Amino acid sequence: MQVSSRSEVDAFIVMDVVEAARKLEEAGRHIIHMEVGQPSTGLSPRAAAVVGQAAQDHALGYTVSLGLPALRTKIAALYGEWYGLDLDPGRIIVTAGASGAFLLAFSALFDNGARVGLGLPGYPSYRQILKALGLQAVGFETRAQDGFQPTLDTLPDGLDGLIVASPSNPAGTIMGQPALSALIDHCQSNGIAFISDEIYHGLHYDTPSTSALQVSDDVYVINSFSKYFSLTGWRVGWMVVPEKHVRSVERLAQNMFICPSHASQVAALAAMDDVAFCEENRARYAKNREVLCEGLKAAGLGNFAAPDGAFYVYVDISHLQIGSFELSERLLHDAGVAVTPGLDFDPERGKDFLRFSYAGSTADMHDGVDRLVKFLGNLE
Repeated sequence: MQVSSRSEVDAFIVMDVVEAARKLEEAGRHIIHMEVGQPSTGLSPRAAAVVGQAAQDHALGYTVSLGLPALRTKIAALYGEWYGLDLDPGRIIVTAGASGAFLLAFSALFDNGARVGLGLPGYPSYRQILKALGLQAVGFETRAQDGFQPTLDTLPDGLDGLIVASPSNPAGTIMGQPALSALIDHCQSNGIAFISDEIYHGLHYDTPSTSALQVSDDVYVINSFSKYFSLTGWRVGWMVVPEKHVRSVERLAQNMFICPSHASQVAALAAMDDVAFCEENRARYAKNREVLCEGLKAAGLGNFAAPDGAFYVYVDISHLQIGSFELSERLLHDAGVAVTPGLDFDPERGKDFLRFSYAGSTADMHDGVDRLVKFLGNLE
């Protein structure tokens, strides 16, 4: 049998790095993980206890396709707490992670061949999911001085949709409300669907992020419990859509997923009540950011956009005269530091960049920086 052309997507390079690091650890090496954007803390103890009790008390079978009503209500309340918005829970769809939300959003908004814009560097799975769905991912270059965020003058013509992430992956930069409003206004004036990836909201270190819903209701907003709420492996997220789109998305969700995991929804509901745990994590990321940014400068890698949120730094390595893929392999095997080559995020310019994640422990940040300084000293 033949495989479809839609299956010919590129590998998610960071996951290949994760596997290579795992094999080295299996062989006895100690690896510092700065490659994957995953909180090191996992499920909060309070949420773990709630899930354990739920597993004893309930079958945890199918839920309704849009998600547990209590969870949708709790998410709506979060928009009041974080953004001062009075959001109808009926517009919220709980999903199988943010990845499931992207599948639903792209399927609901676009017909085959539609052109969907995304700034480069950007989250690689956008491009691959769009391709697998028969859509055209239209990547366009963004600029370091703009925090690698899209601006009106960088947008290509002829778009049917636009995806924006703030805080961004890989740069960790936050788009201010005026810039976000300008993009949304442009899209709405030109019939372009606007999708806002807000999965790193809650992880800011100075000014909080602006939600696209503070600008307009006629947008799709995607979020996740993976990052701020530290539930990566539970694969549960959500999206907010215009009221008139809810039934269309619901029909797709019924057929694609039936429903999100019941146990994961229970975990998410409990995690939302453990604010102290989430804020402790955010404080650790803030410390890690300081350690890593200072360490990168000490290692001669000080050319990066200031990371305002998330837990990433996207570093220009062009002066080293070595490609990011080769350098990441050497860092892993020679120094025991796992990082992600920029080629994952930008197929052209990514050869000159590395992404570092500071989602791990502060001790690992110190150790990783020491290894990095030593390795680059020998490399030069």
